[in-house]
Amino acid sequence: MEAKKLGFGCMRLPLTDNSNVKSIDSAELNKMVDLFIEKGFTYFDTAYMYHAYKSETAVREALVKRHKRDSYTLATKLPTMFLKTKEDMERIFNEQLDKCGVEYFDYYLLHNLNAHHYSIAQRLECFSFVIQKKKEGKIKHIGFSMHDSSELLDEILTSHPEMEFVQIQLNYLDWDSKTIQSGKCYDVAKKHNKPVIVMEPVKGGTLASVPAEAKELFKDYHPDMSVASWAIRFAASHDNVMIVLSGMSDLEQIEDNISYMQNFKPFNKEEYKIAAKAADIINSTIAIPCTSCEYCTEKCPQNIAIPKYFTLYNAEKQALNKLFSTQNIYYNNYIKTHGKASDCIQCGQCEQACPQHIKITERLKDVAEVFE
Repeated sequence: MEAKKLGFGCMRLPLTDNSNVKSIDSAELNKMVDLFIEKGFTYFDTAYMYHAYKSETAVREALVKRHKRDSYTLATKLPTMFLKTKEDMERIFNEQLDKCGVEYFDYYLLHNLNAHHYSIAQRLECFSFVIQKKKEGKIKHIGFSMHDSSELLDEILTSHPEMEFVQIQLNYLDWDSKTIQSGKCYDVAKKHNKPVIVMEPVKGGTLASVPAEAKELFKDYHPDMSVASWAIRFAASHDNVMIVLSGMSDLEQIEDNISYMQNFKPFNKEEYKIAAKAADIINSTIAIPCTSCEYCTEKCPQNIAIPKYFTLYNAEKQALNKLFSTQNIYYNNYIKTHGKASDCIQCGQCEQACPQHIKITERLKDVAEVFE
């Protein structure tokens, strides 16, 4: 069973054009899906808005149409952030069944239950809706994902013991974080006897490309293992973790993940110590802890490319050569089709949507100061 702890996250699929999230590379995705199933892994996770609403359709084409229904398990999510009326739930759910090309979902989640979205879910009776769909046989297992405090997680699980699992952000960088609270949220889920599905184990790629000092720690101990393997294995090493989702973007990444998750070996005590040291090193170098999920851009009235600007800002802060800024070139390219960082009107919608609790409006001022 441990060999199957790796899940296929469908939020960062391969693209033919890296500037267009809708340009999913179907040929590459087919190869990745086939290899994943061939090696005995079964769990696929998508969502309504991933890849600008194209992820569920891509899953249908690459997975559902090409593999037997009993060879995989499929998870998707009810977008609580888009719900206005109770009727929206039925409409979106039926649309998802159609887009995915299935008659039922193995796992169905209420998406991102932060404090605001939880209030929406309560007001529109979303919990009752998914319970009913489970009774109808259209959902096998019900749960929710969340990016919020351990206190809120405890409140939700206490009020809704019918939820069968939880999906939380968990990685060695955020384990002791006071804002993400990976460790505390894991402990709450375990207290309520709810299996955990892990998202962002590599923190949007941050833990696949670490500072040289941290990389040296990893390579000294496991010369032949990738840097990313430490992040995936850390998450999978916790006994209450059921699945670790990896947002794999090419065949090389999936081959690497399979290489150490096929015959998974949990962390030993020394590896936990090394990961903790690496976390201290990495935390000291990251200016803005953005994972590029792009939730913040969905309703931005100024069309500001927030995650892209934060990525450029972090790279600029880490750059050794201060005489010439490649990041500044990219920034000037982006502002031809997107709002500038200084165009922010501080409406706050981005901060309400941000899973990482970044003070986006303030950090955009920093971006503007550097690049404008």
